[in-house]
Amino acid sequence: MSDFFSRGFGGRRRPPEGMADRIPPGQYYEAGFPVLTAGPTPDLDPSAWSFRVDGVVGEAKSWSWEEFHQLPFEDVPCDIHCVTKWSKLDTSFRGVSVDTLLEGVEPLGGFAMVFSFGGYTTNLALEDLTEGKAWVVTEHEGEPLSAEHGGPARLLVPHLYFWKSAKWVAGLRVMDNDEPGFWESNGYHMHGDPWREERYWND
Repeated sequence: MSDFFSRGFGGRRRPPEGMADRIPPGQYYEAGFPVLTAGPTPDLDPSAWSFRVDGVVGEAKSWSWEEFHQLPFEDVPCDIHCVTKWSKLDTSFRGVSVDTLLEGVEPLGGFAMVFSFGGYTTNLALEDLTEGKAWVVTEHEGEPLSAEHGGPARLLVPHLYFWKSAKWVAGLRVMDNDEPGFWESNGYHMHGDPWREERYWND
């Protein structure tokens, strides 16, 4: 699957003192932010961006870029873990909690398919997206999220492998059954817990 990936790895480094226990099994410390992309990076004008929640819900909702920025934003300090075995510690994003986006929507299923501009999808259980576990973010380290890292907006689910944090996110479809997204259909795990090394189908 590495043929899908774009540029971007530095040398492996030891984690700062006292941080080794924050790196899951099989991972190594990465001070940079490698760029991995399945396909070309879309050129998205924020003014044309929107986010939609639909599917098995009481009421579908959508937000334009301007409407999205009227919602309450949160700073999200976190560690992130890529399935290609790097972990980045003490990074920071800013965005809107998925809990906020689901207010008034009334999800009637237990699963979701997150979809992106460009056709990428990834599946998640709703319990992995709620109760303060996931955000739609537009900033990284105090700056607008760059296109190569998923800007203008990406999903952030830091407790799962980073492929679940879909770049260029466009919406979330609530479902009553679990279905594989893009990488899951190509052999990656349906859940993706880095502490359990849930990388591939048989893990």
